[in-house]
Amino acid sequence: MHKTSLADLHQLVWTALMAALIGAGAYIYVPIGPVPVSMQTFFVTLAGFVLGPKRGMLAVGLYLLAGTIGLPVFAGGTSGLGHLLGPTGGFLIGFMLSAMICGIARKQNEGVTWVRGIIFGLLGMVALFVVGAGWLKFSLDFTWMKSWSVAVAPFLVWGAIKTAAALATCRYLTKFNLLPVHA
Repeated sequence: MHKTSLADLHQLVWTALMAALIGAGAYIYVPIGPVPVSMQTFFVTLAGFVLGPKRGMLAVGLYLLAGTIGLPVFAGGTSGLGHLLGPTGGFLIGFMLSAMICGIARKQNEGVTWVRGIIFGLLGMVALFVVGAGWLKFSLDFTWMKSWSVAVAPFLVWGAIKTAAALATCRYLTKFNLLPVHA
């Protein structure tokens, strides 16, 4: 095999792994109230940091496809197109935007610096909250304040913690040269 084909295979494996981890993240949650805190956003952010913007979005797209066709990868082990079109569908769609933005932090084959990771990680988190809360507001006819208080405020601290953890994980993987090579 040529070196290029091995690098392509490595990237495909990492993309599939990140999609599977995002799905597994739906099963790892802390029940803090009516809406639990899941680990999905950790894996979405990690996918962006590890894979870059295009492949990070591809991993999220693969995850969304799996859930749409019936694999139980959405929150609570659910699936189906109704979740993409329902009140929390904005967060599922926002995962793609978040992974893309987080992926911008990764420089070609160098990994992610702390400063770039924090900046783009927080921007990705903001994008996720804007799309998710906006979709929730319009789908349930909430006010902006109600949408903010239900879909954003309880998750800000958790989101920042998960973003920092994803950045630390990515930097750890970079330290041991375990990340996929970007062409």
